[in-house]
Amino acid sequence: MPVVLGDPANASYFFYRFTNPLVLDLDRLFPFPLDDFQRQAIDALEANRSVVVCAPTGSGKTLIGEYAIHRALAHGKRVFYTTPLKALSNQKLRDFRQQFGYDTVGLLTGDISINREAPVVVMTTEIFRNMLYGTRIGEVGTSLQGVEAVVLDECHYMNDRQRGTVWEEAIIYCPFHIQLVALSATVDNSGQLTDWLQRVHGPTELIFSDFRPVPLEFLYCYGKGIFPLLDSNQRRLHPKLKARRKPPRGARRSRRRDSIQPSYVVKQLQQRDMLPAIYFIFSRKGCDRAVTEIGSLSLVNEAEAVALKGRIDDFLAWNPEAARSGQVEPLYRGIAAHHAGILPLWKGLVEELFQAGLIKVVFATETLAAGINMPARTTVISSLSKRTDNGHRLLNPSEFLQMAGRAGRRGMDQRGYVVAAETPFEGAKEAAFLATAGADPLVSQFTPSYGMVLNLLQTHTLQEAKELIERSFGQYLATLHLSPQRQAIERLEAEIAHHDAQLATIDADTLNDYAKLKGRLKEERRLLKILQQQATETLTANLAEALQFAMAGSILSLKGRHVPVAEPLPATLVMKLSGPGQFPYLVCLSHDNTWYVLTVSDVVGLHPELPRLEAVDTLAPPAELPPKPGQRRQGNQVSAAIARQIPTPPPLEDLAPEVKTQQERTQAVEAALQAHPAHVYNPNALLKRQKQRQRLDAERCDRIEKLSQYSGRYWQEFVNLLEVLQHFGCLDGTRPTTLGEMAAAIRGDNELWLGLALASGEFERLSPAELATACAALVTENSRPDSWTRYAPSAAVESALEGLRSVRRELFQQQRRHQVVMPVWMEFELIGLVEQWANQLEWSELCANTSLDEGDIVRVLRRTLDFLAQIPHVPYLSDDLRDAARDAIATMDRYPINESEG
Repeated sequence: MPVVLGDPANASYFFYRFTNPLVLDLDRLFPFPLDDFQRQAIDALEANRSVVVCAPTGSGKTLIGEYAIHRALAHGKRVFYTTPLKALSNQKLRDFRQQFGYDTVGLLTGDISINREAPVVVMTTEIFRNMLYGTRIGEVGTSLQGVEAVVLDECHYMNDRQRGTVWEEAIIYCPFHIQLVALSATVDNSGQLTDWLQRVHGPTELIFSDFRPVPLEFLYCYGKGIFPLLDSNQRRLHPKLKARRKPPRGARRSRRRDSIQPSYVVKQLQQRDMLPAIYFIFSRKGCDRAVTEIGSLSLVNEAEAVALKGRIDDFLAWNPEAARSGQVEPLYRGIAAHHAGILPLWKGLVEELFQAGLIKVVFATETLAAGINMPARTTVISSLSKRTDNGHRLLNPSEFLQMAGRAGRRGMDQRGYVVAAETPFEGAKEAAFLATAGADPLVSQFTPSYGMVLNLLQTHTLQEAKELIERSFGQYLATLHLSPQRQAIERLEAEIAHHDAQLATIDADTLNDYAKLKGRLKEERRLLKILQQQATETLTANLAEALQFAMAGSILSLKGRHVPVAEPLPATLVMKLSGPGQFPYLVCLSHDNTWYVLTVSDVVGLHPELPRLEAVDTLAPPAELPPKPGQRRQGNQVSAAIARQIPTPPPLEDLAPEVKTQQERTQAVEAALQAHPAHVYNPNALLKRQKQRQRLDAERCDRIEKLSQYSGRYWQEFVNLLEVLQHFGCLDGTRPTTLGEMAAAIRGDNELWLGLALASGEFERLSPAELATACAALVTENSRPDSWTRYAPSAAVESALEGLRSVRRELFQQQRRHQVVMPVWMEFELIGLVEQWANQLEWSELCANTSLDEGDIVRVLRRTLDFLAQIPHVPYLSDDLRDAARDAIATMDRYPINESEG
């Protein structure tokens, strides 16, 4: 009897979940009216289709992911919920534990593993991609057993320059039977995203909505107050703001506007009952400065002040070192900063207090808009431009809308407010443009990496890897703009018509019969070759089994890839060497006094009827003979004496009967072809024209196919990486070597560089603290040239890093030669911090001796810990190096580094 889904925290729920077919009661799961797009998405999931849910921030997309979890649990299945950020993963863990039960939810990030076998596992998208690397595409590895759905939260992160590749790989590699639930903010080309996902993964439905449950009102703040930004139709700049920008007649036009101070804006918001607010400022120092400049203004009432004091005091009693200098007192008044330079523990406190309604304004960098659940009544955007790696530029519409979307709390606010503040360089015109422009399209950030190449080639052929690369979203977008390809198809069709006109005057039946006969001859010859190969393989298999027990001195007949001779070569077996597979390598001496290292496939005959040469028991191969198949060396006088004793074996057995029969069939077809009447037409020339016509037609079909699967830039990038890897010995042809397997097991910005460093031997003699410091040098990027620390790395660390300089130089040269752009970091300036921390220096003293913010120090140490945590799992490293990495982790992973990001 069907059971209605009950409370996941109830123990009976788990019993029934695995013993009864459960029916989902939507009214019980979601006791509030569902929007149309939410019901459409649920219907699509029930039809076993994947979905792309594209809707504004704050519209309730997460409910679709929650329904996928309920549905999978009801089926006794699992769900992976992926996010782009560790902080967002941690938040989802907390939320889902409250919703589905503590033991039902697990977490996997780069440095944390909690209850990984749980029915619901929250993880970063990179972790999910890494799971898929070890399995052939379309297959289910052990880590994905029982997974019904994968939720890709914040799917618009495909636009992210650093993370976009991970999202595309996760979608491409995901087994086809697993439902994908892609939750995205509004993008301009959601239809293209859906069409691509349907092509590479399976039936997918686009669920699009531009409806916001809490509508947004766009405002503009300048020196005289806050005013509507748009007209009544919400399509153009408000007339009053347009009129304001016109200077009086005869007055000199000024290009510079007044700057609006955060304290002024916050007071305006407080007077208009528009708090709480998130105030976006694109600089950490700007956020901290705003907290200070706001002065003694209090934004909380008496009851809120009491509640704030209690929670803050309780937090500080347990975490006295986590207090943010200069921001404790403003926090009592409902004012806080939130950015990457702040300790994760302090950021977590700010988030919890804001969600509780006790913080009234948070000055934050735009990372807060990336999905962390901190909705506000109002968002303020302090500037409409920002600094980037490519210079200062205007915000793009998606960035503006992502921040604006944090305004308006569902169930609490009638509307959300978005306030653009005036700056000296941007005004109301730019604000109105961004507010009305609509979302940007998703563009592909797909970029092959060394790790991608090595991991794919461990489980796939080069051709299969190429097919996978060509399934990327970037390739899909490229096919939409292939007019030259279409022109080529038209040209081919014209050439095909010309050939058809030339062939129309010939007796087609006679020519076709001749062609069929030639085709039959080709097939008979192919079958003959197959039978010959099968006979050889059978003989080889029997020989391989016999060679397992053959003794030194046994007489052999050699012929194969490593012994390219016309007739079988007599030889004697001297010794066996352990090989990488089931069968050993063979060291043999031929009767012409040549030493060979061979595989069993190079042996075409074993002659037990001939007495073994006992003299080889005292014989040793040359010291310079490498133990690798295909190697050969000339023997000396001692081996020559034994070589002369090798008897000539009797001839090998005749061919198998089926091979003889096939030879006769082939000869009969050859005779029929010689007597065919088509010879009066010069049939070979006609067939050549016919083949050319067929070739053109095949090319036409191929070009049509390429319209939907274009091979170009991405594959060339893959090949360039492959050639660099081959240069450094990570690939033998297209198969990963020992070094390649080491690099493949590493996750980083340049897996080859990290693998070369670990394999160099330079780190073997370092202490745990020194190893941590050297590792930090390889994974730390000092993006601020004015950063400093008073600590220098020890001499042992500098010596180890100096030993890597030649390898680093060579890697730079090869990357330039093959047009590969990958960072090859070797940081000296800041890594002394890591060594001091690993040697148990106190946190307060560490922070006092560097210009880095606390959050930056945490990030450097965590990146180092992440790399150290990988070392014990990298194959072929020494036990000493693995133990040193574990010891370094044990000394470094302490407060506040071991606190989860909030």
